Amino acid sequence: MADLSFLDWPFFDDRHRALAERARSFAASRVAPLAGNHTEADLDDLCRGFVKALAEEDFLSLSVSADGSALDVRAICLIREILGYHDGLADFSFVMQGLGAGPISLFGSDGQRARYLPEIAAGRRIAALGMSEPNAGSDFAGITTTAVRDGNGYRLDGEKMWISNAGIADVYTVFAKTDPAAGAKGISAFIVEADDPGFSVAERIPLIAPHPLGRLAFENCCIPADRLIGGEGAGFRIAMSNLDIFRSSVGAAALGFARRALDEACRWSNERQVFGSPLASFQTTQGKLGQMATEIDAAALLVYRAAWLKDTAGVRVTREASMAKMYATEMAQKVIDEAVQLHGGYGLVLGAPVEKLYREVRALRIYEGTTEINRMVIAGQTLARFAEGQ
Repeated sequence: MADLSFLDWPFFDDRHRALAERARSFAASRVAPLAGNHTEADLDDLCRGFVKALAEEDFLSLSVSADGSALDVRAICLIREILGYHDGLADFSFVMQGLGAGPISLFGSDGQRARYLPEIAAGRRIAALGMSEPNAGSDFAGITTTAVRDGNGYRLDGEKMWISNAGIADVYTVFAKTDPAAGAKGISAFIVEADDPGFSVAERIPLIAPHPLGRLAFENCCIPADRLIGGEGAGFRIAMSNLDIFRSSVGAAALGFARRALDEACRWSNERQVFGSPLASFQTTQGKLGQMATEIDAAALLVYRAAWLKDTAGVRVTREASMAKMYATEMAQKVIDEAVQLHGGYGLVLGAPVEKLYREVRALRIYEGTTEINRMVIAGQTLARFAEGQ
């Protein structure tokens, strides 16, 4: 990244700056050579390779908490931004280990943590998160997958949709209704292993920016009772707490994409000759670059404010994380679009860095809370604070 001045901001400690330097070195040596126009055919092996490499450098241990200690959100965000700058699939491989295992890190029993988290941190098991369903995305309380007591365990029935790492994960955190009549209060969280009877990956779903994604099916899927996380009815709180940790990091990934787009735009504008002068010499180009740089810094301030607040105050940061995620992902979409525009026809060539970014960034405005949902969350909390202050 050309501009690293944000690392001097007071949001970070020296350990974060050292981590960023180590992550940049790792990304340049082990991620950049593999970055490219990934296809469905090479996805699974690439993701497994990225997970293994991240584990070897001990980065995955930052996204899981085997001992129940608080996760370092600033560290997670920094790694996502740096990986995202180089390759979206590497960023995806990193964060899914944390997001998929997050409910276990935050609410798992000592036995659950000991059984799963060291293996996930070491890259020997791949994690996934099963929340969305074919008819329940943003409306999480509307899920219909059920978990019914069955002897010494539970029987799961239903489907999950848009599940990242479907097909390559060994451990799935799955949310299901143990009390369908209770709405959000009837949701519980469970650990499902890939070889559990009655569990299957029913479909793999190709995307414009390929990564392992699919639909899960549960048909009389029986699991032991000790796979329940945090008690019956705790699922909604578990899910929201998990998002409270990782939602800011979506904004960080968007920052990585946007910084790469700005660097590519600056490089192209200096090299490209138009009417006998560099493209960068024109006021219209400078106006675009100035706006792009300003919006990137504004988004970074929101992202790292939310991460810093979570780390230092240990409170719920739903409002701040939603602001960071919403603004940064919208910003990145605009910045990357401008970078493509500056490249002209060359920006549309399949496999060009800005073309790849254009496809990769689009999903960030949807997953872990769409822009529209985050605006509603922010408005709700703003109105609540106004009412309290009257």
